[in-house]
Amino acid sequence: MSPGSNDTSERENAYWRANIRLLLSLLAIWFACSFGAGILLRDFLDRFMLGGYPLGFWFAQQGSIYVFIVLIFVYVVRMRQIERKFDLDD
Repeated sequence: MSPGSNDTSERENAYWRANIRLLLSLLAIWFACSFGAGILLRDFLDRFMLGGYPLGFWFAQQGSIYVFIVLIFVYVVRMRQIERKFDLDD
């Protein structure tokens, strides 16, 4: 095995750790928003109104979808940064 391959392996491992860490963080946010706000905290959030609808209902129907779309854009931006950091960008 050449000395450079060990560096490559470490770099790839660090890249995948950063990738998985980002993915798990975004999934936790999505879970908290969709399951937490839409289901578990619905009764509490229904005390507040947004656009004429109870906030818990809004999160269950619209809010979690909006958060999911924002998380997709966050993922794209952060993955570009991670790929540049590990010199894996196209």
